[in-house]
Amino acid sequence: MSIYSNDWSVGYAVDIVFVIDTTGSMRPVIDNVKHHALNLNEDLAMVMAQKDKTISSLRVRVVAYRDYLHNASDALRESPFFSLPAQKGEFDHFVSSLYPDGGGDEPESGLEGLAAAMLSPWERGSDKRRHLVVLFTDASAHPIERAAAAGLLPPGFPSNINELYDTWEGGQTGGMEHSAKRLLMYAPDCEPWRGISDLWSNTLHFPSRAGDGLEDFTFAEILNQIASSV
Repeated sequence: MSIYSNDWSVGYAVDIVFVIDTTGSMRPVIDNVKHHALNLNEDLAMVMAQKDKTISSLRVRVVAYRDYLHNASDALRESPFFSLPAQKGEFDHFVSSLYPDGGGDEPESGLEGLAAAMLSPWERGSDKRRHLVVLFTDASAHPIERAAAAGLLPPGFPSNINELYDTWEGGQTGGMEHSAKRLLMYAPDCEPWRGISDLWSNTLHFPSRAGDGLEDFTFAEILNQIASSV
């Protein structure tokens, strides 16, 4: 029997966007993601099965960010969605190309990374779907207004924190589907992550120690939280 679906239940169509701080201190989490990328679909499906859930389709995308205000040309890198397991080679190739470097001094461009994730071309066709954004950072984030005022943001990006909130909640600037969306943040207990955790719906915050590269968390723990959020 497939670990993705079975005869007695309809599985979830799951889209995951990993938003990864790729500045210098993030080597541990980047290495962890690289190590697990090739088997992500099997590992997640097994954890889902332990929770009596199944996956009908899985797509994964990566948004890697550094710092627009330090080096705009190197601040954001995005992959397309990869369908797993069919495109796991392409997914592994993209993840393998990530490396920790630069970023200047803290803070970084985490809000811009979140904006890119929220504007993803999400799956809309399945009745049972989950759209997950999983953020990994050990730093605080610049106000998104600073990059917007400098004219550094890509077209269509939210230009202030209120527009970013509306994009998540489904306000006038568009937004994500309320019943499908989930945000998991592995980030320090500081702003803006603390405020997002308090105010944004369907959001879980797992505080880390600033500057430690998320060494507090194992990938198994992260997979368990992803599966619990589906």
